[in-house]
Amino acid sequence: MPTYEYECQACHERVEAVQKFSDPSLTVCPLCGGELRKVFSAVGIVFKGSGFYKNDSRPSEKSTTKKSASASTETSSSTSSATTPAASPVPRSTPSPATKTPSAD
Repeated sequence: MPTYEYECQACHERVEAVQKFSDPSLTVCPLCGGELRKVFSAVGIVFKGSGFYKNDSRPSEKSTTKKSASASTETSSSTSSATTPAASPVPRSTPSPATKTPSAD
């Protein structure tokens, strides 16, 4: 159930009420008996990121056919590279004596 905010026109006091959509609006201030009016404010939820809009959830027809064609070529190239053996790591060697700096004795 939504929470509605009302403001009294006489004393400017604000009142919150949890009501169903089908419930009638409040009209009388519980503090002074003045006239109440609904206060409209910004919505308290913000959608950030992708996936909240129609174009984020479904690709267009043209891009679907292009993606499926490129996916099939990627699959064939990835299977051919998967059959080749991986290169073995090269062991590190110690520096040669020619690369050592001469020490001043």
